[in-house]
Amino acid sequence: MKRTRIALSLITVSLLAACTSSPPTDGQSAVAVEDRSSGAASSGVDNSRVVPVDADSANGKSAYPELKDPKSVLSKRSVLFDYDSYVIKDQYRSLIEAHAKFLTSHTNVKMLIQGNTDERGSREYNLALGQKRADAVKKALTLLGVSEGQLESVSLGEEKPSCGDASESCWSANRRGDMLYSGEF
Repeated sequence: MKRTRIALSLITVSLLAACTSSPPTDGQSAVAVEDRSSGAASSGVDNSRVVPVDADSANGKSAYPELKDPKSVLSKRSVLFDYDSYVIKDQYRSLIEAHAKFLTSHTNVKMLIQGNTDERGSREYNLALGQKRADAVKKALTLLGVSEGQLESVSLGEEKPSCGDASESCWSANRRGDMLYSGEF
């Protein structure tokens, strides 16, 4: 038993010694490290010509104009919640149904649902409540036939208020779930 432990120890030490790296010898050449500290890319790409692409536009026109048309229900993107709640109110049923219908007929479009809270409560509590609000909207959309692969839910907590006053009317505007489509996030 003692000899086996000694033998295993010797084998382990031999393997570790074989794995160490050493400086290059006469038969080996060192590999040069590329210097990128100047900020210039050596790939030959001219970064001054790079232009961001808007995923929702084709030739300067919106691919889905109904999403931006103020007369369309699809231009409304927020679901408001009661204090300390993540239950979707009945008044937002038709809004969620309209977005679900749009998403099921446009399976290549994705949606990000951002859950928001007012400033009251701890940071951890608000992040958790914001996630529950975003997940509630996501679940409602999936129950209406939207593929889960089209939806992502995230909590912003109190980090993205729509109103900055410390009043009930302002707090109620901040308790929301926002629906953003591909190219808007």
